[in-house]
Amino acid sequence: MPEAPVVGVPKGALEHRPMPAYAGPHPRVMKRPPEYFPFPITIGEIGPVETLFAGPSSYPFYCGENEVTNRQPLVDNQGGEGVPVFALDEKGQKTGEIIGYSRDCSHSTQVTYFYRSTNDGDFHPLEEANGDIDQVTVNGEVTDFVVRLETGTINRFFYAVAALRGEGESAGRPSASNWNRRLIYQLRGGVGIGRRQGDISKGDIVSRRADQLARGYAIVYSTANQTSNHYNIWLAEDTAWRLKRQFTALYGEPLYTVGLGGSGGAIQQYLFAQNAPGLLDAAIPLYSYPDMVSQTIYVFDCEPLEYYFDVVEADNPRWRDAAERTAIQGLSASSDATSRFHTLKLAASLFDGRYRDGTEGATECTQGWRGLVPLVNNPNFVHFIKNFADDVARKTHWSHWEDLRQFYGADATGYANSAWDNEGVQYGLEALVSGNISVDTFLEINATIGGWKPQQDQGDEKLWFLNGDVFPARLSVWSEQNMNLGNLDRPAKRSRASREAIEGIYRSGHVFLGDVEIPMIDLRHYLDRDLDMHHSSASFSARERIRRARGHADNQLIWVSHRNYTPLDEALDTMDRWMQNIIENPGAGVAANRPVDASDQCFDSEGNILAAGPDVWNGVWNSQATGECMQEYPIYSTPRQVAGAPISGDVFKCALQPVERALAKAIYAPYTDEIAARIEDMERIFPSGVCNYNQPDLARPQEDLIPGDSPVKIAGQLIEPDYRRSVDRLAKEKLEEEKAQPVSVTLPGGQGASH
Repeated sequence: MPEAPVVGVPKGALEHRPMPAYAGPHPRVMKRPPEYFPFPITIGEIGPVETLFAGPSSYPFYCGENEVTNRQPLVDNQGGEGVPVFALDEKGQKTGEIIGYSRDCSHSTQVTYFYRSTNDGDFHPLEEANGDIDQVTVNGEVTDFVVRLETGTINRFFYAVAALRGEGESAGRPSASNWNRRLIYQLRGGVGIGRRQGDISKGDIVSRRADQLARGYAIVYSTANQTSNHYNIWLAEDTAWRLKRQFTALYGEPLYTVGLGGSGGAIQQYLFAQNAPGLLDAAIPLYSYPDMVSQTIYVFDCEPLEYYFDVVEADNPRWRDAAERTAIQGLSASSDATSRFHTLKLAASLFDGRYRDGTEGATECTQGWRGLVPLVNNPNFVHFIKNFADDVARKTHWSHWEDLRQFYGADATGYANSAWDNEGVQYGLEALVSGNISVDTFLEINATIGGWKPQQDQGDEKLWFLNGDVFPARLSVWSEQNMNLGNLDRPAKRSRASREAIEGIYRSGHVFLGDVEIPMIDLRHYLDRDLDMHHSSASFSARERIRRARGHADNQLIWVSHRNYTPLDEALDTMDRWMQNIIENPGAGVAANRPVDASDQCFDSEGNILAAGPDVWNGVWNSQATGECMQEYPIYSTPRQVAGAPISGDVFKCALQPVERALAKAIYAPYTDEIAARIEDMERIFPSGVCNYNQPDLARPQEDLIPGDSPVKIAGQLIEPDYRRSVDRLAKEKLEEEKAQPVSVTLPGGQGASH
C-alpha cells in the first residue's frame, strides 16, 4: 500500500450519471478559447490547474513523483480530498503528521541545472561538477554541456522544459544563445485510462534527449502527453498549447516545432496534426498507430480467438503450433518464440487442465496485448488500484471508455458506452476462401466467439500476476468470464456497440481520418518477428487513411530499420531540410518542398539503406508488385483484415448484409456451395447478417467532419491544403454500384431467396 493513496474525491465526482455522447464540431473546425493564464510561470509559482478547453478535471486523481525536485505536491484542501501531504522534520524527511491534502497534485515551478560528465557520460547536478564538464559545439561555438531543466505543473500534469544553458543566464532568466531555434515536443506512449498524474525524472527528458540537446535543440514534455496516463486527446492538446506558451515566453518563438515520440506518442502526433494544425509543424512518429480507438477493433478479438485455440480446440494439434494461428489472427506468430506466460501456465496447469495445452511458440496477441484488454475494457480492473483507498477504488469505473465518457457518453446504467462491435464479423473468412481452414472450422470459430459482456455485467479479473492475487488456481489469462461464448448448437451473442458512442468519438477527433498536411517521417524498427505489439502494418493503415482523405500521401514517409540501428539523426536532418524548404518557399506547399532525396526507405543493422523510392513498400496491401523493402520487412495483418476489413482498420460498425446476399456475391468462393448447404447454421451464427466491407463504417458521421478549405499554418507560414482528387466522391460511386447489384441465390431444396 502506498504511503499516500487517494483517500477521497470532491462531492459528486463518482455519481456516474447518464450523459449523451459528444455531438459538437470536430476539433479541426472548433475555435479554441483565448488563453487567460499569464505565462510564463515563474519560479516558485504554480501553473494553471483547470484546462482551457478540454473540460472539467476528473477525480480520483493520483499524484505522481517529481524525481527532479523530490518535493511533495502542494496542499490545496483540508477536506480529505486527494492524497495526504506530510509535515517534514528538521532534515527535510516526511513525518507521519498530515498537514493537508492535495486534490490536484500541483507543484511549484523549479529550475535545476545538470551537466554531462566526461567521467561516466551521465548527467549530474551542476553543483557536483569537479572539472569534468563535457563540451559541445552549437551554432559554431564551443560551450559547456550544461542543461537548464525546468519542471512544474500545467493542467495538473508535470511539465519539463530543457535547453542548453545560455550565456549570462540565471535560473529565472534563461538565455537562448545556445539554442538552435528548433523545438522538439517529446511525446510518450503506454496504455492509460486516466486517474493519475504520472512521474517525471531527469532521465525522462535530459538523458533521453541528450543527443538532441547536444545539437542545440530545446525539448518540452508533459506527463499529459504520455498515454500511459490517459488517452484524452483534448487534454493532451490543451496541455501542449500551454506548454508551448510557457516555452515561448521564456525563449521566444521557435523556427519550427517537430513532434517526436513512440507508440502513444506517435498517435498524438497524427491526431495533433489532424485536429490542431499549428501545434506541431512537423512530426516524427515512432512505432506508430493511427489512433488508440481503432486499435481496440482488432485487439479485442485476440483473447476470444486465443481462448478458442487454447481451450475449445485444445485437442487439435494444428493450433498447438502458435504459428498456425496467424491464419485466423492475421498478426505475427512464431513456433520458436518462448511465451512470456510459459512459467505462469506451468504453475496454473497443476490446478487447471486448460493450461496443459502443449502450445509451441507464441503469438503477438499474447506477447503484445495480453493484459491490456481488461485494462482498457473492464471497469472493475486496474493495475494501480492500490494507489486508491478501498472505498474510492470500489466506486470508480476503471476503463478507457469511462476516461473519455464526455465523448463516448454513458447509458442509463451510468457506465460509459463502448465503441467495440463485432456484429457480423466473419472471423477467418480469408483463411476459408484460400482453403487454409475448412467450412466446419470457420463455422465453429464464429459460433464460439461472441463478444465482450456489457460494462455493467463484467466481473473481476483473474489475472493474478497483475492484480496481486497469488493463487494460480484462479488464473484466467483470457478473461473468459467476461466473454459471451457459445457453440454450433447455441451460437454466442455478438457485441453491438453504441452507435452514438462511435459517432461521438469520431466527432471528437480521437479517430485518425487521414487529413494531415504537415511533413511526417513515420519511423520504426522492424519488430514483427519479435511478436511485438508495434507491428509495421500500422504505418500503412495511417498511409491508407491519408491517401483516402487527400488523394495522396506525399507528405508521409515510411522508414523501417533493423532493430539494431536507429536512423533518428537522419530523420531529424531530413526533416530540417524539408522545413527549411517550406519556410523559404511556402507557396510550393509541403509535398513539393520535400527534399529530392527524401523518400520511403529501409535500413539494415549497420545503417545502410537497403532500398529507397516510391515503390519500395508496395505489396498486397495496395495491390502492387512487392517492393524491395516489403520483401525485407514484410507486414502482417489483423483478425479484422482476415475477416475482410480494409487495411485502414477504421471500420467500427460494419454494414450488414444477409447471408444470402453474401452467397450471391460469391465472397466464400470456392466454398459457396458448402456454405449454402449450411445456411441454417450461418443464419443462427449471424442472425442480423454478415459484414459488407465494401461499404463504409455505418457509425461514421456522414457529413464532412473536416471541410479542408482553410490554409494550414506550418512554421508560421500559411500553406494551402493539397487535395489531389475527390476520394469521397469515388467512394460514393462505388457504394451506389454496390446497391444496384441484383441478388438471388438458390438455397438447399431449391427454395429461392432474394433481398
